[in-house]
Amino acid sequence: MRNAALRYLVEHAGFRSVALESDAPAGLAVDAWVRGGPGDLDDLLATGFSHGFGAYAANRELLVWLRGHNRDRADPVRFHGFDAPLEMTHAQSPRTALLALHAHLSAVIEPPCTAAGIEELTGPDARWTEPAAATDPSRSVGSTPEVTALRLLADDLRTLLHAHAPALVAATSPDAWWTARLHARTAAGLLRYHATMADPGPARFARMMQMRDAMMAENLLAVVERDGPTLAFAHNGHLQYDQGSWAGLRWWSAGAIAAAELGAGYAVLVSALGRGPGVGDPPPGTPEAVLAALPAGRLIADPAVLHGTAKRTDIPPRRGCFPLDPAHPEGSDGIVFVRDAY
Repeated sequence: MRNAALRYLVEHAGFRSVALESDAPAGLAVDAWVRGGPGDLDDLLATGFSHGFGAYAANRELLVWLRGHNRDRADPVRFHGFDAPLEMTHAQSPRTALLALHAHLSAVIEPPCTAAGIEELTGPDARWTEPAAATDPSRSVGSTPEVTALRLLADDLRTLLHAHAPALVAATSPDAWWTARLHARTAAGLLRYHATMADPGPARFARMMQMRDAMMAENLLAVVERDGPTLAFAHNGHLQYDQGSWAGLRWWSAGAIAAAELGAGYAVLVSALGRGPGVGDPPPGTPEAVLAALPAGRLIADPAVLHGTAKRTDIPPRRGCFPLDPAHPEGSDGIVFVRDAY
């Protein structure tokens, strides 16, 4: 369904990029491949996606279509990840992003540090990706003196990237400078996230989610700034107008942040599932039951259908399917309903 929508938007509405909820820096190699660059498709599916999304057949199909469509075209459709390089269990080291930013700056100026200095401050990647830090702040690297020094350095390098933009763009290319900005955002964002992981306060988890959605919004806005109309594909909770929530904690979603800047230039369709593997028929009175009673197998419905319904509670938490919340019909511009996922 997503791939068919993208093809239509590319062919009839001038869309020139697609952005997925996946590691943004890792997606750079995927974008190069779909625009005719070298690489092995299986390797890219394994390393160019986060959250295990490269295993899905729809994403393989997407990349194959993009590469075929882009062949011999002057205006290729680009691929982007717009998520930060992190998982629920850990966040990556900022080392790779800082080194890439340092290398870009070195084309024109002498940065206020060496690559070896960055390597020394970051140290082994394992200290950053410690799984226990996700739930135990004391296991996080985020409160160490090295992280404090790296946060200052990342800010300095990001400032230099903008201060020397004319010379850097002339010495490299607009695309290379755009990519360096991504690395700058990634380094600063990861360091903020690690510092938040080290905070033992009660709002720790909400702040971690807030940091992630803020990074996603920054990446999405950067894509739109350069590429124009873009199809973004992610969990409802990241793209909705409403705040995200978990266990009584709330934070603004990436979609809400992007919409605040783009205004009418942002629109969101949330998705809903009727039934599928491990998910039975929707109980009467739920949004999904109301949608299932409407004609057609797949449809886009007005969020107003949520009024007077009750949130579905029969889906096991570990199924990865989140039911629609009728308390927030204003969270989207429409609902894409998949009646049956079997």
